[in-house]
Amino acid sequence: MTHSEVKDVNGLENPSFMVEDGDQYSALSEPDAEGLKEKKKDQGKNCSTLVYSVTDIPPWYLCILLGIQHYLTALGGLVAIPLILSKELCLQHDPLTQGHLISTIFFVSGICTLLQVLFGVRLPILQGGTFAFLTPSLAMLSLPNWRCPAWTQNASQVNATSPEFIEVWQSRMRELQGAIMVASCFQIFVGFSGLIGFLMRFIGPLTIAPTITLVALPLFNSAGDEAGSHWGISAMAIFFIVLFSQYLKNVSVPLPSYQGSRKCHFSKVYLFQIFPVLLGLAITWLICFALTVTNAFPSDAAVYGYLARTDIKGDVLSQAPWFRFPYPGQWGVPTISLAGIFGIIAGVISSMVESVGDYYACARLSGAPPPPKHAINRGIGVEGIGCFLAGAWGTGNGTTSYSENVGALGITRVGSRIVIVAGGCVLLVIGMFGKIGAVFASIPTPLIGGLLLVMFGIITAVGVSNLQYVDMNSSRNLFIFGFSIYAGLAIPNWVNKNSQVFETGILQLDQVIRVLLTTGMFVGGFLAFILDNTIPGSQEERGLLAWKETCQEECDKTRVLEVYSLPFGIGTKFCTSSRVQYLPTCPQRLSGSKRKEGPKSLKQENSFKISSEREPEIDIDTRM
Repeated sequence: MTHSEVKDVNGLENPSFMVEDGDQYSALSEPDAEGLKEKKKDQGKNCSTLVYSVTDIPPWYLCILLGIQHYLTALGGLVAIPLILSKELCLQHDPLTQGHLISTIFFVSGICTLLQVLFGVRLPILQGGTFAFLTPSLAMLSLPNWRCPAWTQNASQVNATSPEFIEVWQSRMRELQGAIMVASCFQIFVGFSGLIGFLMRFIGPLTIAPTITLVALPLFNSAGDEAGSHWGISAMAIFFIVLFSQYLKNVSVPLPSYQGSRKCHFSKVYLFQIFPVLLGLAITWLICFALTVTNAFPSDAAVYGYLARTDIKGDVLSQAPWFRFPYPGQWGVPTISLAGIFGIIAGVISSMVESVGDYYACARLSGAPPPPKHAINRGIGVEGIGCFLAGAWGTGNGTTSYSENVGALGITRVGSRIVIVAGGCVLLVIGMFGKIGAVFASIPTPLIGGLLLVMFGIITAVGVSNLQYVDMNSSRNLFIFGFSIYAGLAIPNWVNKNSQVFETGILQLDQVIRVLLTTGMFVGGFLAFILDNTIPGSQEERGLLAWKETCQEECDKTRVLEVYSLPFGIGTKFCTSSRVQYLPTCPQRLSGSKRKEGPKSLKQENSFKISSEREPEIDIDTRM
């Protein structure tokens, strides 16, 4: 089977984990392959190219390998968030604490992933830190009372073990923790009350596009400063990431593998498409190490290019403990301020909207029916619980669904949620090894800058991509999007320079106004929301018909219950009780006529499974 034949319904490049010699379908003869192809077409578009669907259980070794891959896919975002926050937390000269923050966000992401897959939306979707919280967090930490003292910017004056320095950064972290924990209660309420369904009636692509776009655009200054510490190294990192992810994504690499029937042999793996970020970072890091050893980089901290050296943070690896168990309140008791809460709520709303879109994309790629309302309600509610846990543990951030890992489902053709459970366990285990967090904390600064330029560019493009549903020939839509983006950049910039204009004499109110008006995501998203819902326009023109099309698809009710019901008997015992069956998080009971159709649908599904199991050519069983 050629690579061009393996494409999903959306036209995405979709090679399996092992192809050609090692492909699960490679042993098929031509007639059999054609017959299998026709069968796959008849089975529906969602499962047409899947090796494992959402409810299938791959072999344990494949679960572990693919779980590690999902961890590596999320690695860039998980590492970048603590490193960006560290500057505003006065930690830029304390890599050991940065390593602790990275380990903590790994650990909490593992917990939140397990909660989401088992009790939330129940789709194979990874949870991790969110850039939507970064903008309001940085705006809050830029308030006059939270700006870092001048002496913390000088590495020679920083003693990372001194009580004074520890109090400086921990007080800022505790302020972030309190704001995240209180704001997460809003998300928990919106999810478990079913309010998210009501809010989505008024939120369309024209609101989502500027909101997500403005998550990354205001951070260009931070990314530029990091990359500008040595543009040569940053450009090299970008070059390798782009080379592997775009130019070499269809190039397979022969690697040794073992299968019971074929013993040792070589299988061709699309290595560059699966690990572009990891390979790009590793190669550039090795080059930096070689240039450091040969003293090609300057040894004087005042000379340009010094931050590209790999020995600046060399002692952090020896200082970091092998084993460190993150725990709630490890930085002290969280504090609460009104300004921080309102700012983070703006990030929560953006995160919720993005997650709903991820749920539908994940269902499509994993062979699941579109998520019903009760599953979406649970998913948003569990994400709120995840944000609360992230605040309690002190990651300095919340949690959200990772779009990158949704895309990885299309690459591997494995949509099993058991794989994501394995990925969550990998995150949990790695979060308890302090040395691993220390390794990532020692990444040279320009290397981080190159990574951020690529990631922020992708996030911006994801926001703009929501306009595909909208009629962009309409002057109405052009005005709303263009004005929202420009205002989301111009107003926060002006407020930062003229904050005294908004002084009311009430300190708490001044802080709330400043945080909200300096958060471009809130300004642009709010303006887009108001304009889109007040300026006359048809449903089709606004993109609401195309946006909600997947929500209106008809699907087998029995299949929906199988995928989205709660596990461990909760769905069959708790949710069938007359007292709780109408909760927004429980599936509605099937009517009498639909119950009669249930066995028929189940019979059809069983016949599909039996026919799948009768394919002798497939080496790996689809059920355990």
